[in-house]
Amino acid sequence: MQQSVVRLSDCIQLMQADLVHANPTPENLGHPVSDVLMYDPLDSWSSVDDRIILAVGCTFGSPDFDQLLHRAANSNAAAVIVKAHGAKMEQLRSAAVGHSLSVLVAPDTADWTRLVALARASVMGAAADSVSGVRLGDLYAFANAAASITNGAASIVDPLGRILGYSTLPGQPIDELRRITTLTLEETTPPAFDQDFKIVYAAPGAVLVQAPDDGMARLALAVRAGGELLGSIWIIDPGEEKRATALNALDRMAPLAGLHMLHARSASDFGERRNADLIRTLMDDTPHASFAAAQLGLDTANGLAVAAFSIVRPETGSLESVRDIHRLLHLVTTVCNVQFGTSHSALIGSVVYALLPCNGTSPRALHGRIIQEIEAYSHTISSFPVIATVGGIAESIEDLARSRSEAMQTLHHLLNLQSREGKARGKKAPRIALFEDFQIPLDLLKIGAFIEDNGLGGSDGIARIQARDAEQQTDYLETLRAYLASNGNISAMAAQLHVHNNTVRYRVARLAEDFNLDLADPQKRLWLWLRLTTMDLAAK
Repeated sequence: MQQSVVRLSDCIQLMQADLVHANPTPENLGHPVSDVLMYDPLDSWSSVDDRIILAVGCTFGSPDFDQLLHRAANSNAAAVIVKAHGAKMEQLRSAAVGHSLSVLVAPDTADWTRLVALARASVMGAAADSVSGVRLGDLYAFANAAASITNGAASIVDPLGRILGYSTLPGQPIDELRRITTLTLEETTPPAFDQDFKIVYAAPGAVLVQAPDDGMARLALAVRAGGELLGSIWIIDPGEEKRATALNALDRMAPLAGLHMLHARSASDFGERRNADLIRTLMDDTPHASFAAAQLGLDTANGLAVAAFSIVRPETGSLESVRDIHRLLHLVTTVCNVQFGTSHSALIGSVVYALLPCNGTSPRALHGRIIQEIEAYSHTISSFPVIATVGGIAESIEDLARSRSEAMQTLHHLLNLQSREGKARGKKAPRIALFEDFQIPLDLLKIGAFIEDNGLGGSDGIARIQARDAEQQTDYLETLRAYLASNGNISAMAAQLHVHNNTVRYRVARLAEDFNLDLADPQKRLWLWLRLTTMDLAAK
């Protein structure tokens, strides 16, 4: 890679940031670029020679905007990047032509911080020259190029320890650590807890990392853009004779690596956001669901079912929890790709959703096997359990909202059962389920919610029994449960409550007398059973 003069046209091409050039000419496109500058009208004017100026907060027609164009043109600036904020392109073009200065118009929704990082990385990347044949953001192709230049197998790792790309050139030696990380697409130890990563992050350039007892040494480089740590590149040490050349090549690759990683992250973020938005529209916005299905290229001929996945952990806001849920998304996507040849999955909030096709003669059996497989592999992504559920089959796009609701009802029910697992000795709560596996308790929960929402349980005596038990440490509510569960069989109640038959008769008599319960009336017994059952199901 050889140093070259950076032209404005090179930077625009490398940024790929949806910029519109208001007044392109061969002269201003060929203007050399040396750096990037954030403009603040309140700051004192500094040298802007050959710089791209980002006009944050300046709008067309304002004195600050006019002053900026005048100063920048007279100071040999390379270009000014602005946002239209309602101004017409003809107005911006007219203002730009009047100063013979390149004016680049960014989308109003563009993030200035990202634009600064992209602009600066593009200047440095263009100066370092491009690796021939590598599309910006293709980290696997970039890893192959890096491996070819340094003569060692390459891996690109993000700050969370995820493998973003790795080389596949034949004949380059690798060790067991490299083999494991490329299979799992993650480091065995998170960078935050790995001393080697800390050394690399603290170094000003590429460094040699000594080999572990049973592995190979590495050459490593921290990759940054605008001061932000984007990740690191790791190269299997090519040997003492080639090491110095490889370290120098790595250092020269740094700006271009930053540019590739920024574009890869932007593309990944955009893809994930678009996928999540379209899947959310499918499940929540019935009038626009057909459009979203077309955008996703969904095959809906045989119906679809919504699967939902969640990680059971005490807190959800930590770096580790974010890392785990993204690894769960990757696992769900991988398993669905293997099974169906395609995957429509997304992370929405703290839940991973997947749209499962309903092919074959036994689609529900297949759905059950898929979530069972994902749960079985979940120990590889998190030390916390994973809950996996599938809603009923949606015969049409419009039914996906119902399938999603059923998946979430089942998910919340299993999470509730998990929270009780510690209290119920020897009883392990299920972690996977189809909606129909728990349809009856879920329907009872709806009945319980209806009773609660409409105040229908105020006069049936349950609240008074609970109050008596709490005040006097009695067991009348448990006695009533046992009575209803055994259909009034005294011997069965005594065995269940571990008391004498006469004690049971006494408690039943007191229940009927003290709380005015007519236990001989079948409708009243049904109501009391319904109340206690729905309360128990809803209890946390």
